[in-house]
Amino acid sequence: MNIYGSTISQLERGLDFSATKGKVISQNIANVDTPNYKAKNVSFKDVLSNVQSTTLEAYRTNPRHLPFKSTSQHAGVFNYSNLRYRQDGNGVDMDKEQADLAANQIYYNALVDRINGKFNTLQNVIKGGGR
Repeated sequence: MNIYGSTISQLERGLDFSATKGKVISQNIANVDTPNYKAKNVSFKDVLSNVQSTTLEAYRTNPRHLPFKSTSQHAGVFNYSNLRYRQDGNGVDMDKEQADLAANQIYYNALVDRINGKFNTLQNVIKGGGR
């Protein structure tokens, strides 16, 4: 029985994306003084478009069965290979990274609040509506 449909799994994927983005931003900040380090970013849009354009072929016992589609739950991490922010070849813009970190934290907290709301609703129903 699936109480919330796909809501919880989609929120979980959003949390995975946010966690990956947080790790990449942290790596960029940690390497701000490393010569020739190229900043990384996480692109959900690129991964989504790639997944939507590919299909996974599977054995179908009947031609009327629907074809399977592949799904990827991890965001694509890529380098800014041509970016040189400083003279030593480092591509990290500290102001941009800090702004991205703050925006990602707000996004992550919103997802956590939404999941907590779903679980609190379920807990309330299990307890009998707050009697």
